[in-house]
Amino acid sequence: MQGLEGVKVHILLEPGRTIVGPAGALLTRVLYVKQNGTKRFVVTDAAMNDLLRPSLYKAHHEIIPAVRHPNRSTGVFDVVGPICETGDFFARDRELPEVAEGELLAILDAGAYGMSLSSNYNTRLRPGEVLVKGKSAKLIRKRETISDLLKPEL
Repeated sequence: MQGLEGVKVHILLEPGRTIVGPAGALLTRVLYVKQNGTKRFVVTDAAMNDLLRPSLYKAHHEIIPAVRHPNRSTGVFDVVGPICETGDFFARDRELPEVAEGELLAILDAGAYGMSLSSNYNTRLRPGEVLVKGKSAKLIRKRETISDLLKPEL
């Protein structure tokens, strides 16, 4: 650094989301595809309580089918959860491959803040977490049960 001879420089490096974000994905199943006028919706079993960043910060998360079908046509969809809230969405007006009920979608870059921002809003249970390394997978946090949710109640 020119002109800073003799000056101590302290650098704080906090990689946070840059490293951890791409390390996670939220897998969600398509409940159904619906149309309201010209608007098309992919309704999933995941909701804003599972990944709040799109609703809270308008964060962009890539969404891809877990199983690719290269010859499928695409369409423009809102990808939403089943909670009847205006904030329950993962993407708006997103071009995606056509999907069908029961298919899995991967919402990418959900590694940073996904679980730490999750909640039990609307009495929804938090998802399990799986650590994937190479071809092996290990459950590292089990999905909550209704008993887990009600346990602290008096």
